[in-house]
Amino acid sequence: MKLLTGLVFCSLVLGVSSQSWFSFLGEAYDGARDMWRAYSDMKEANYKNSDKYFHARGNYDAAQRGPGGAWAAEVISNAREKVQRLTGDHKEDSLAGHATNKWGQSGKDPNHFRPAGLPEKY
Repeated sequence: MKLLTGLVFCSLVLGVSSQSWFSFLGEAYDGARDMWRAYSDMKEANYKNSDKYFHARGNYDAAQRGPGGAWAAEVISNAREKVQRLTGDHKEDSLAGHATNKWGQSGKDPNHFRPAGLPEKY
């Protein structure tokens, strides 16, 4: 309840309409779903050297939703990178993953990372 009160207060102070908040939250939700779909497709495909493609695609799809989707893509990607670093990922792998995420978030074509032979379904 305190969070909701804080959001309403900030909206009034900043002059942000409730419609734009709902739009941002909807974009963030849809962006998170895009990220989850890319992750699920990656697991389903189980295709060698395809992880960069799926990460770039998830970030790209989420960012195309708007500011909320871009925010969700950044938060989810950063959290994933931090968890992987804590569980023993090498710094080089983390930096490469970060670059892949930024590629997709910036609107660049995720097919740049698509491995040869990956089924068209993905």
